[in-house]
Amino acid sequence: MLALPKRWHLPVVLGELIAGIVFGSTGFERLHSSDPTFTLLADIGFALVMFVAGSHVPVREASLRSSLRIGAFRAVGVGVVSVPLALLVSHAFGTGHTALYAVLMASSSAALILPIVDSLRLAGPDVLAALPQIAIADAACIVALPLAIDPSHAARAGAGALAVIGCALVLFVVLRHVEANGWRKRVHEVSEEHEFALELRVSLTILFALAAVATKTHVSIMLAGFTFGIAVAAVGEPRRLAKQLFAITEGMFGPLFFVWLGASLNLRDLGHHPSYIGLGVALGAAAVVTHAAMAVTRQPLPLAALCAAQLGVPVAAATLGTQRHLLKPGQPAALILGALVTIAAATLAGGRLAGSDPATTTKTAATPTSTTQSRHPKTG
Repeated sequence: MLALPKRWHLPVVLGELIAGIVFGSTGFERLHSSDPTFTLLADIGFALVMFVAGSHVPVREASLRSSLRIGAFRAVGVGVVSVPLALLVSHAFGTGHTALYAVLMASSSAALILPIVDSLRLAGPDVLAALPQIAIADAACIVALPLAIDPSHAARAGAGALAVIGCALVLFVVLRHVEANGWRKRVHEVSEEHEFALELRVSLTILFALAAVATKTHVSIMLAGFTFGIAVAAVGEPRRLAKQLFAITEGMFGPLFFVWLGASLNLRDLGHHPSYIGLGVALGAAAVVTHAAMAVTRQPLPLAALCAAQLGVPVAAATLGTQRHLLKPGQPAALILGALVTIAAATLAGGRLAGSDPATTTKTAATPTSTTQSRHPKTG
């Protein structure tokens, strides 16, 4: 139903979160996020969602290289601007989560923004320059989040993050070697002939093994999923595998994860702590302001607001904060509320871009983030 008003460009995860809220702790209390089976299914969904998000980062797009410098500069600039605003919000609400808020404000959700760019057929040099900015911010903030949300265990989290990233780098080298030698193609032909779905089986096995490494090293499975997704994107994700992963993620485990997350949020706590409503609005508004500051680098203001859209990092922060009891009651819901503010701003900004200067929008040509051209370049 959320998808019916096409001009709104609302992500379907909002409906899944609402379902969890209605039947979880906030509403009828029929879904319990502490249930071990429900939690296991949600963890699988979390790993898959982050894997798909990583695989959507357009790291192979050759046309992005010319825009890499300005994109990296803006991503760093957003990070610098986020620090004083995070300090201000943390001090104003007395939460002490300055580092966490800075990461949230600096983040951009590639999995959320790229579909908006695709659906609106946005193109042009300004849009092209924004893509590396989004990818860099998304990757950097996901790596930084475990360190920011639990500073007391930063050394342990840092070591675990290095272990997971190291494993992902090894996987990239192995996958590239397998691709270059034609082994994947031969396996694919056998798999297609006998309907084995071997690429899917192998991908899931690797993903869950990497998630196990993350768990053993006290790092979120978010990082495992995202780094493996980037490794696959860097080698080139086969279309058949992309469709299979889309089916298993969006058709089952992804929605379960977001329903679980909604069930874990107790919005009644916002009623008991109404100041956290202001915290959520402040976080969302500060994220938009932080990205809007890049207008001084001649980035169009609506495009800067679009880059502020965030979902994966706030969702991960709320998940980690809930699982590890690092956030007080009401704070996880405030993080999600902040993300919704940025999504609303991005929706308005996208509509503004779609109806603005023809130099930044095209109704016929494929965009640099076209699914068929960049995200899944190999056929099969």
